[in-house]
Amino acid sequence: MATINLQKGQKIDLTKGNPGLSKILVGLGWDEVSKPKAGGLLGGLFGGGGAAAPIDCDASAILLDAQDKLTSKDRLVYFGNLQSGDKSVKHSGDNLTGAGDGDDEQIQVDLSSVPSSVQKIVFVVNIYDCVKRKQDFGLIANAFIRVVNPVNGQEFCRYNLSENYAGKTSLVVAEVYRYNNEWKFAALGQGTNDASLSELVRRYQ
Repeated sequence: MATINLQKGQKIDLTKGNPGLSKILVGLGWDEVSKPKAGGLLGGLFGGGGAAAPIDCDASAILLDAQDKLTSKDRLVYFGNLQSGDKSVKHSGDNLTGAGDGDDEQIQVDLSSVPSSVQKIVFVVNIYDCVKRKQDFGLIANAFIRVVNPVNGQEFCRYNLSENYAGKTSLVVAEVYRYNNEWKFAALGQGTNDASLSELVRRYQ
C-alpha cells in the first residue's frame, strides 16, 4: 500500500482499514536550515564567526481524556519521561541536533493497551531553551511526521509541515484519536509561541 501524503487538516483511518493493527510507530523528523558562514570584514565587525548553538527540537506525546485534558504527569511522554505510566506510549529518547536523514525521534504507541480513559494522543515538538538561544521554527526545515506499522515497516501516512513557522517556538504537529471504536490520525500543523514544553502543556490542563 502506498504512503498517503496528508495536507494540514486532513484525517485518515488507521485501524478501520487495517484490521489487526494494534501498534504504530510515530516518527518525527526535522533539519536545521543551513546557516550562512559569518566571516570576513563584516563578520568581524558584527561579532560573527562564532558557532551558533545547535537547535535541539524535542518531540513529545500528550495523552488526553475526553475533555482534552492531561489528567496526570505520567501521561506526558517526553525526553524526561520516556514512557506513559500504563506503558502504552514509549519515546525513543532525546536527539540533540536533528542531523541526518530519517526520523529524529520516534514514539511507539500500543493502541491495544491505551487505557479507555485516553481518547486522544497529541504529538508536539518544541525547541529546547529557545528564548535563551533566540531560536524559532524559521530555522527548521523539512519537518515531518509519519505513521508506520512496526511489524512490517509499512508507512501508512506522512505529513510534511511545509508552512512558514518563522517566529513560532512550538508545533502541535498531529494527533491520534478514537472515533467509533477505531483509531484515526489527523494532521494539525499548528504553530504556537509557547517557550517550553511546560507552557505548551498548560493548554491541556
